[in-house]
Amino acid sequence: MKLSIIIPTYNRENFISKCLDSVINQTYENIEIIIVDDGSIDNTEEIIKSYNDERIKYYKNKNHGIGYSRNYGLNKATGDHILFLDSDDYLDYDTAEKAAQLIKDNDILIFDYKEIFEKDGKERINKYEIFNNYTLNEHPELINIINLGPCNKIFKREFLNKNKIRFPEDIKYEDTPFIIKSFKEAKKISSCGISLTNIIVHKKNETLTVDERVFDIFKVLDNVKKMLNDELYSEEIKKLIVRKITTYTVSQRAQKNKKLINKFINEAFIYLKKNVPDYKNNKYYENRSFLKRTIEKNKTLTKIYCKIYKLIKAK
Repeated sequence: MKLSIIIPTYNRENFISKCLDSVINQTYENIEIIIVDDGSIDNTEEIIKSYNDERIKYYKNKNHGIGYSRNYGLNKATGDHILFLDSDDYLDYDTAEKAAQLIKDNDILIFDYKEIFEKDGKERINKYEIFNNYTLNEHPELINIINLGPCNKIFKREFLNKNKIRFPEDIKYEDTPFIIKSFKEAKKISSCGISLTNIIVHKKNETLTVDERVFDIFKVLDNVKKMLNDELYSEEIKKLIVRKITTYTVSQRAQKNKKLINKFINEAFIYLKKNVPDYKNNKYYENRSFLKRTIEKNKTLTKIYCKIYKLIKAK
């Protein structure tokens, strides 16, 4: 098995060395390392070019976004399987070796991952139940029990190409449509129950950045609804909508543009009421604490929460 490791990057001079060290020192050598630089203006390029490894393929473009960079890497890949790695994260040294043993004939292999919090050094392993040869038709709950990011999954390249599965390039949160379509088209999805990658959580994480692009979540959810327009997925789609909207309304506490906080929360609750009229009774809230679900179900309380949070953080 040849594994293509696709690494999009942009201004990651403080992280890229640890990322590349973890890749070039894999115990399994049949890999190619595709780095797609989205126009870095710091020392990222110099650091990458200091590595003398023929398996590294470096491409530099100009500010097209992470969806474009991942697609660019996919189009350049020649491996049997694809692993995505963000340039501020790193692999275990035996990740590729274990992947080669575990991937078998799966279209998608899911693995556990470790989050490392830069602020205090604490670690948390995100674990998933082990399962074999699932399909989304048989297990529509996958869209809510498995994270919708690409970096803890290995994909068969032929499967992605055959089904024309690529990341949207014109919106934020491009991971969700990519993973949902992958799940929908896959004939065999398995989870191995082994942690193989390490994700650094820091304030500059793309997924944690809250700005005016947060409104793209509505386009993403519309995309998913269109993709899974079948009664089979109805309840899970409703749960996904509630989960995502709730996540992003509460995350407005970190919104950079204060004028957008109330605007987004207002539009989010309109979207909820339109698409999940009985959202307050959705199963998503069953595992939330009383205080959290009380705030999250109420537009006014959500606004108050975000305002108080900002005031406390400002002190």
